[in-house]
Amino acid sequence: MSLAAVVPLRDFSLAKVRLRSSGVVDVTTLARDLAAGVLTACRGLATFVVTESDDVEAFALEQGVRVLRSDVHSLNGAVHFAYARLASAYDQLMVVHGDLKFPAGLDVFVAAEDVTVITDDQGDGTNVLVLPTGYEFRFGYGSNSAQRHAREAIRLGLSLSVVTDSPWRYDVDEATDL
Repeated sequence: MSLAAVVPLRDFSLAKVRLRSSGVVDVTTLARDLAAGVLTACRGLATFVVTESDDVEAFALEQGVRVLRSDVHSLNGAVHFAYARLASAYDQLMVVHGDLKFPAGLDVFVAAEDVTVITDDQGDGTNVLVLPTGYEFRFGYGSNSAQRHAREAIRLGLSLSVVTDSPWRYDVDEATDL
């Protein structure tokens, strides 16, 4: 079964709004460093960054990963764009947020079910989502996304695993996450 990683990244100078508003210094560099760690952890997979940003495209190419340019500025739209573009070439996609604190092991993860939702540390968000291609999957990132993605798997009749204790549950959204 062929698997590709998709890492949606917005322009680093615009990323991490909550960190910027809480006074964290040099958020642009932090966002870039976190993304570099995620891309390094995905190195054993076919990895694609989906972005609308010229700067992020250049960064991704420097990291040795492929780029999908999207004019869509929402996370759900960008992920749907990548899902549709890659469906004919890959059986599964692993959608990974670019702000994971401990991304090691992403390239060797094997999902036990059709859909695997790896939640954030509150059990609310979706930090990693593994799913088969070829379905009319409706992405629902944002508040309560883990529950929305689980319901979507059930709606499509796909087997589901929700993981709440992964090291990938730790992402960086708030100053306290640092």
